[in-house]
Amino acid sequence: MSRQLQKILQTEHFHKLGHRSGSMDLCITIKGVSFLLQAGLGILANVVVLLAYIHIMLTDLNLQPVDMIMCHLAFADLMLLLTRCIPQTMTVFGLRNLLDDGGCKVVIYTYRIARALSVCITCMLSVFQAVTVAPASGPYLSRLKAKLPQLVIPTFAMLWFINMAVCIAAPFFSVAPRNGTVPPFTLNLGFCHVDFRDNLSYVINGVAVSVRDFAFVGLMLGSSVYILVLLHRHSRKVRGIRRPQQGATMETRAAKTVLMLVVLYAVFFGIDNVIWIYMLTVTQVPPVVADMRVFFSSCYASLSPFLIISSNKKVKARMVCAASDQEQQTVDNKDSNVKN
Repeated sequence: MSRQLQKILQTEHFHKLGHRSGSMDLCITIKGVSFLLQAGLGILANVVVLLAYIHIMLTDLNLQPVDMIMCHLAFADLMLLLTRCIPQTMTVFGLRNLLDDGGCKVVIYTYRIARALSVCITCMLSVFQAVTVAPASGPYLSRLKAKLPQLVIPTFAMLWFINMAVCIAAPFFSVAPRNGTVPPFTLNLGFCHVDFRDNLSYVINGVAVSVRDFAFVGLMLGSSVYILVLLHRHSRKVRGIRRPQQGATMETRAAKTVLMLVVLYAVFFGIDNVIWIYMLTVTQVPPVVADMRVFFSSCYASLSPFLIISSNKKVKARMVCAASDQEQQTVDNKDSNVKN
């Protein structure tokens, strides 16, 4: 009787293990496919946006300040996806020992800079667009509007310098994963560990990053509210006019694109920071929580280029021209094959 009971208990134990194993495999598959789609589609879309703007720059020999900022935003988002989503996807699918200590330091440092540039450039885009659509009510604002194209490149250089300096501490805490348990106050990224050694450095790093991000997000939201007020006033003025000026229409369209980008960033920024605040309250972060933060913090980088493509007529026109040229080349190749 005891042997039969032992067999029954062993059978139930094996069934439970099999059920857990199946659930874990399904969870890993869902995470892997999610990261793979996010990385693949996001990288492709950002590359398309970059190529479209490069083509515009080579053919028109002139980019508007907003176009230059969006081009730089696509580059920063591409860096973010390459240094975060690609290693994360490979780790989820079971690839281990991807990077050594030196590789982790380079990847984490590049990712931190790309993430910081993403929020800074989105903020820059919102502020520059607010200045562009603002009515020139005084000599100072008129001079500022005229100097906007000359201020874009210096602002890029300043943002790169500031963020490279602010993120310089990240490589010192980044190491390749070690066998065994994860030490306390360590961010387990799967392919790398960010070991802060003690609670003080862990909290200081988290607070510093959050303060910087909240400052830029607050600035972009303030400028976006100002743009909304100006657009509302403009719509009231032109409500009875059938044909508004072309320049005003282009500025309004660009302003709406900027507003959508800001809203998109604010949504995922909020989700990201809710998870980040939770991570600051625990000594060991569960891997599933770290994966969720990676996914939501990378959503803006993968979705923003689709918003740019759908709302920017210049980018869309370059894509249509490229598709038409490819189709025409295919037809010509078929005709030449038939003649031969």
